[in-house]
Amino acid sequence: MIRMLTHFVLFFSAAPPTVRIIHSGHACNVEEERHTERVYTIREGETLELTCLVTGHPRPQIRWTKTAGSVSDRFQDSSVFNETLHIAKILRTQGGRYYCKAENGLGSPAIKSIRVDVYYLDDPVVTVHQSIGEAKEQFYYERTVFLRCVANSNPPVRYSWHRGREVLTQGSDKGVEIYEPFFTQGETKILKLKNLRPQDYANYSCIASVRNVCGIPDRSVIFRLTNKTASPSIKLLVEDPIVVNPGQTVSLVCITTGGEPPPVLTWVSTNDSLPQRSVVKGGTLTLPAITSDEAGVYSCVASNNVGNPAKKTNLINFLVTALKKGRFWITPDPYHNDDNIQIGREVKISCQVEATPPEELTFSWLKNGRALRSSERMVITQTDPDISPGTTNLDIIDLKFTDFGTYTCVAALKGGGIPEISIDVNISSTTVPPSLTVPRGKSPLVAREGDTVELECLVSGKPKPIILWSRADKEAPMPDGNMQMESYDGVLRIINVSREMTGSYRCQTSQYNGFNVKPREAVVELIVQYPPTVEPVYTEKRQGLGRPVVMTCKVLRAHPSRVLRFEWLLSNRLLHAGAFDAQKDETEYTIRSLNRDGWGEYTCNVINEAGAGKCTFQVTGKAYPPEFYYDTYNPLWQNRPRVYGFKLQWTQMNPNAVDRIVAYRLGIRQMGLQRWWEQEIPVDGPINKGELMTHNLTELIKPESYEVRLTPITRFGEGDSTIRIVTYSGECCIMYFHCSFEEEPICMFTQDKNDDFDWTRHSAATRDTKYTPNTGPSGDRSGSKQGFYMYIETSRPRKEGDQARLVSPFFNVAPKNPYGITNPPAYCFGFFYHMYGKHIGTLNAFLKQKGQTTSEGPVWSLSGNQGNHWKQAKVSIHPTSSFQVVLEGIRGPGIEGDIAIDDVTLEEGECRDPPPNFQEGISSQTVANTEPLSHVGGGK
Repeated sequence: MIRMLTHFVLFFSAAPPTVRIIHSGHACNVEEERHTERVYTIREGETLELTCLVTGHPRPQIRWTKTAGSVSDRFQDSSVFNETLHIAKILRTQGGRYYCKAENGLGSPAIKSIRVDVYYLDDPVVTVHQSIGEAKEQFYYERTVFLRCVANSNPPVRYSWHRGREVLTQGSDKGVEIYEPFFTQGETKILKLKNLRPQDYANYSCIASVRNVCGIPDRSVIFRLTNKTASPSIKLLVEDPIVVNPGQTVSLVCITTGGEPPPVLTWVSTNDSLPQRSVVKGGTLTLPAITSDEAGVYSCVASNNVGNPAKKTNLINFLVTALKKGRFWITPDPYHNDDNIQIGREVKISCQVEATPPEELTFSWLKNGRALRSSERMVITQTDPDISPGTTNLDIIDLKFTDFGTYTCVAALKGGGIPEISIDVNISSTTVPPSLTVPRGKSPLVAREGDTVELECLVSGKPKPIILWSRADKEAPMPDGNMQMESYDGVLRIINVSREMTGSYRCQTSQYNGFNVKPREAVVELIVQYPPTVEPVYTEKRQGLGRPVVMTCKVLRAHPSRVLRFEWLLSNRLLHAGAFDAQKDETEYTIRSLNRDGWGEYTCNVINEAGAGKCTFQVTGKAYPPEFYYDTYNPLWQNRPRVYGFKLQWTQMNPNAVDRIVAYRLGIRQMGLQRWWEQEIPVDGPINKGELMTHNLTELIKPESYEVRLTPITRFGEGDSTIRIVTYSGECCIMYFHCSFEEEPICMFTQDKNDDFDWTRHSAATRDTKYTPNTGPSGDRSGSKQGFYMYIETSRPRKEGDQARLVSPFFNVAPKNPYGITNPPAYCFGFFYHMYGKHIGTLNAFLKQKGQTTSEGPVWSLSGNQGNHWKQAKVSIHPTSSFQVVLEGIRGPGIEGDIAIDDVTLEEGECRDPPPNFQEGISSQTVANTEPLSHVGGGK
């Protein structure tokens, strides 16, 4: 059984966001840098979890970003907008500054950052180099050898060298020098062996260490230096280049001819990676059933970490034979302007084929199926240097009637294996150059968006050439993404045509498969019609009964732009229709007084020749969802061993948008169970915007969590629900208020208009202390120079006795606790103060109740220099009606008298742990009220 008590309280509720970041998961170390920046250290491969704790009302939206305010790494999408950012198996590249940004539309967004440092240590690599002056000699002839040790790490690595079991240090051996090259910035450690001696041939180990930071162990590598140590050399047992036919299996063999230690052989390709089907065994690379896509350059690489460079590469040029597209063109007599073929003139037939390799390409010519040989009147040219490669020409000089017939160009590759390509060209008295026209009625061509259209150019002539299509009105690609599209029948087909394709298209004859003459061209206009684009596509109109509702549907664009008509419908019932006003770009429908029959879905169709654009309006009396109040710590209490209570707090989103909310339906169920307990909470009177409502949940079983659902109810019925989880946390107090002055609105505190001067909001990072260096705090209460606090500036024109008063917002007296702790209720009012300087005056705290013209005497007071540190004050107050708290600073006898306050809190219940310095402050101060200040109550 869950017992529920109900009470509503008007309370200052809207609050700008605050944020702080905590870590979870695997952390090596968390430390504070200057300005209290947090640095979170994690080992590579561990799981990073950062949690963003926020306050504020309404509930702030959270977004995680990295570095300069954008997600530069690929976060999991679910993490970016969650309170917890989760990155599994973090990489070194994912280190950096992470920001949590919270905003709820009030004031500026709250942003906090944390620096994540990813630590790692890779295995060190030792490379051996010879002295520059004798680079051509073998190592065992060299007098000087360099052993270079490199390891990638964070933090910076420390190196140590060993020869066998002997530790080598600078100066320990005259034949050894250890140093770091300046340009490597500590990333490399070099061991130099001068005037190589017999004892220098030994095992050398390089140990890299990050001093067990993050529990990362040391890593080491061993290199054996002998009088045979030498850089690698290799030999390729293949021809260069290799030319093969598609489908063949190729084996490339690479062997080592020298090198100590024995080199490791690998194969690489210019195509980024080896083909998937390739097999590498030792120095042999096998490529089964090779394709033309796998042609390229393959390299055999040998490495043994000796030499500079430490690898040698030989290139294999790898070609796969292929014959591709073949084309022809006819050139009439170039010495006459006539484009026709005429008896007695010259004609040239050109034939072009793409081949790999091009130098292996051969051509032959046939006439009517019989071999044709070059002669004085039939001149065959295998390759014309003036045109592109892979071309052959047949020049027919002084054309005769007997020359008419079919000429065939045959292309082949030497060695065979690839099928020949044959191209037939007919030369006859009917062979005529092309002409190009657009059929009647085909331009302009009108289509609707989404249709399939065919742009058509009629091409005549024999033979018919290929038609090239391109945009005529602008430099833009064609639908396939290329600047030109080919058509063999003169038709350009566009599937799913879009409005962006409206414009002019040029059709042009190509020399390919036709006459090599001046191109013929024509232009086709395409007009793509589309329905009106309107806004809003969908919107919700929430309104109470008896109020007007105005719906506006706006046309953004349409083609044709002459909109024919509009129609308004409720469900499927026509309400209003008519012609669209050409002078306006919108249509409007008004409900003067909404009744129950007026709730529903309204549709506005704006129609032109191409179709309709639709605006949809959902008119409803449904109330907006309530917003749970998160700007306090978990407001729960405990009184008995097995049960606890929770003070549910919420405000209503846009309470005046619809009819008055008459009740809330509260549902609650224990997590993991199916059954809901439901109860209606009546509401007396209208709810104001920002009004905080409370409802006490009691008899909750420890330590179970509960799901709570809250739904507003109006004359319309149920509104939108809100759900939150109530979790037992062992807290025993209800925190009503906390203000650290980080945001400009300063938590709705105000300056008293009847005092002498104002409190000032400032931070130590921006405050100018050159005139009063021996006064005021050096940071906020947490020690941050960037954090804000309030203080009184006592420099001129202030004089002794001037008063500055800071007044809190009004607080309502909370309902009596479920188990009757106090009557009237008690609150613990607390704050931190900083009173440092030889001219410190007085700091007073007052309780001001509603209806009082003046407040009673101070409930807390302190005077004089209290030292250069922050102290906490707490005092119990017992108001009987709505109240405010007032903090008053009084200027002392000189300018070294700045008083600062920070972190003002208000808790329900008596103060349980007053600061130890509080009673000490009482004994040394002078106060107007002679009663014990910690027990001064509210108004009489």
